[in-house]
Amino acid sequence: GDHQETVPVEGVAGGGTAYGWSDTGVNDPRPLRGAIDPTKVSSLELLNVWCMPNSANVGPQDMPRELEPISLLAARNERESIQIAIRPKVSWGGSGIAGTVQVQCTDLCSPCGARLVVGQSLTLRRVVPVLGVPDALVPLDMPVCQLNLFPGETTVIWISVDVPSEQTPGHYEGEIIISSTKSEAESTSQSLTKVEKHQLYRELRDCLDVVEPLEGRPSEEVVERVKSATSSLRRVLLSPSLADFFSDNGPIDMMEEDAVSSLSIRLKISLTVWDFVLPVTPSVPAVIGISDTVIEDRFGVEHGTNEWFELLDQHFKWLLQYRISPYFCRWGNGMRVLTYTSPWPADHPKSDEYFSDPRLAAYAVPNGPIVPCGDTAKDYLRREVEILRTKNHWKKAYFYLWDEPLNIEQYNGIRSMASEIHAYAPDARILTTYYCGPSDAPLASNNFEAFLKVPEFLRPHTQIYCTSEWVIGNREDLAKDIIAEIQTENGEEWWTYVCLGPGDPHPNWHLGMRGTQHRAVMWRVWKEGGTGFLYWGANCYEKATVPSAEIKFRRGLPPGDGVLFYPGQVFSSSQQPVASLRLERLLSGLQDIEYLKLYASRFGRDESLNLLEKTGMYQGPERYTSEHTPIDIMRGEVYRTCRS
Repeated sequence: GDHQETVPVEGVAGGGTAYGWSDTGVNDPRPLRGAIDPTKVSSLELLNVWCMPNSANVGPQDMPRELEPISLLAARNERESIQIAIRPKVSWGGSGIAGTVQVQCTDLCSPCGARLVVGQSLTLRRVVPVLGVPDALVPLDMPVCQLNLFPGETTVIWISVDVPSEQTPGHYEGEIIISSTKSEAESTSQSLTKVEKHQLYRELRDCLDVVEPLEGRPSEEVVERVKSATSSLRRVLLSPSLADFFSDNGPIDMMEEDAVSSLSIRLKISLTVWDFVLPVTPSVPAVIGISDTVIEDRFGVEHGTNEWFELLDQHFKWLLQYRISPYFCRWGNGMRVLTYTSPWPADHPKSDEYFSDPRLAAYAVPNGPIVPCGDTAKDYLRREVEILRTKNHWKKAYFYLWDEPLNIEQYNGIRSMASEIHAYAPDARILTTYYCGPSDAPLASNNFEAFLKVPEFLRPHTQIYCTSEWVIGNREDLAKDIIAEIQTENGEEWWTYVCLGPGDPHPNWHLGMRGTQHRAVMWRVWKEGGTGFLYWGANCYEKATVPSAEIKFRRGLPPGDGVLFYPGQVFSSSQQPVASLRLERLLSGLQDIEYLKLYASRFGRDESLNLLEKTGMYQGPERYTSEHTPIDIMRGEVYRTCRS
């Protein structure tokens, strides 16, 4: 027939404003009917699949978009990530789920034979909401995993590609294969029993025992052993457990498997690896605090025990992959802090291992014993400094003694402790975080002028002046006033930090902020000219006494403040920490700095700032992109102009 086009009609089929449709007869020629067997229906009929950039927050209620091929650019020693969203069109599963999908990755291969291997360079993680906001990245099995989908919900997979420093530059391609499958409950009846599995395992193990010790054996014995192994393997292949794969005419071909895979959604990944190698040591130190007391409480370990050292070691090594320089911290009275990067004394081999690691840009030295050792604080400090000053890595060292002093007593406390340290090491660097001058002894007639006078007041008892971005607000010109007070010619530095402030729309790492807002924290550092960055805590959630306890953010703080990763036990049986999206975006921001620094080395710092502005990526703390495209344009321009 002669069908008319569908026309939306306002006010029809409901009160207020609604749409009514006439039946146009434009239907799928083969509509889904009755019970659905996912192994016999194209996955495209059952699933919506689309890709999103790593700066997007994709939640359970996000609606489908067009599926487009994935095209990525990465330097060597860089991590680049992308998101794949999956939403069921219909339900084919049971027990409250829409259905089950299988996700499989292939290696990324180049025409010259180089490859990025699944499970090593290519990893998959599931995006799990925290307080309803996509944030936790829970590892998935590789190279094949299964996911349960739920009706009316979007499931998101975070795919990361880690390019090794020695990777051959070139064009790499691979696939993500998504197949709708039967649920585990439906498949259980078809799987092997435990007895059958054990029998197969024993047969294969016996076969391996026969052929493994062949080296150096006489040729006659080798022949006999191979015959025995061949007989064992034939017996396994002809066993009833594998009867489905063998017929009287020989092995069944793989046509059936090919038919299933032809029903899958095959998503191509294209990656260009270019010749730039991100420096192993980050150009801008990002020092991030880890509360040792939170670890002690949640994991039930006693301070100073072997288990305690092992947990701190695990956290330190895991966090290095994010180009940050971790330090452990313990809070005292009046915001005094004991900070240390290595829990071992300076003369312990582990401390030298930590401090010599090229991935570590800066390390905190404690001004007293971490674990009781019988020494006085002064004796401990003197011995630590005497040892560390002989090392090449001493230039990375800093002392962080007090967080945000507020009055003259606290400022004088810093001056006193710093004097003690400088008596043993005149070249030691003291870091002080602050957002105001002493309230009870004004340094100037107004608050900002008093804030600007802090370096003069603390000199020579501080070398790294670390100020809150909240003070600057949206007045970037104030950064120049701060820098003007810093005596860089005498080795002084200006670092910055964020915490509960600044708030929206300024860059920060609070839960629920836009992805580009998270990433822009480091863009701001580059534009303002800071030479380092500090964040007060990465695991500072509310106290709990079991590892798997629900994560609760601290009362009085914006959600996400002080938390950049989660205990793995909250989400699975894994002992490894689970990264947040915000931690991944911190890494992306630090990598962006390396791109901008490369560009500045070729064309000057002013041109790197012009690049930020002309791409629309970052102009100021209230004027930066909310879309991902300007990021790709900036990175693409650096690639185009700076590649060999």
